[in-house]
Amino acid sequence: MKKFLISATLLAASAISTPAMGQGWPTVPGDYWEVSAIDIADGSGLAYMTFLADRWRKNQEFAKSQGWIKGYHVLSNEYARKDEPDLYLIVVFDKFVDAAEGERRRIAFEAYNKRTTAQLQAESGDRVKIRTLAGDMLLRELKFK
Repeated sequence: MKKFLISATLLAASAISTPAMGQGWPTVPGDYWEVSAIDIADGSGLAYMTFLADRWRKNQEFAKSQGWIKGYHVLSNEYARKDEPDLYLIVVFDKFVDAAEGERRRIAFEAYNKRTTAQLQAESGDRVKIRTLAGDMLLRELKFK
C-alpha cells in the first residue's frame, strides 16, 4: 500500500508539473510602442489636430513606407482626469537602429520634408504654443506563445 501511495503521489505531481517544465516563459517579446502624452492648449485643438492630420501623418506614412515603423495611432483620452494628457501618439516599431542608420534616416526625413534640421526644430518649438509634451513611454508588446 505504501508503494502504491508513493507511486500515486509521484504520478499526480508529475501530471501537475510536467506542462510547466520545459516550456519556459509563456510570452515572447513583440513590437515596441513609443507613446507620447500630449496636452493640447485651450482653444488649440483644431490647430493641433490639423498638424497631426497633415504633417505628422505624412511623416509617419513616409517612415512606414521605408519599413522604419510598422504603424502609428492617435488615441484620445475620453475621460481625462486632472493632469492627464488629452492625446496619446503611438508609433509602433520592431527594432532600434544604430547611429549610422539613425543618421541616414535623419537625412532622408530632411530630404522628404525639404527642410533642414534647424527648420524642423524651429517648427517643433512653434508647436509649444498649441501643445505640451506631457511625457513619453516606451512599451513592449508581449505576445502569448
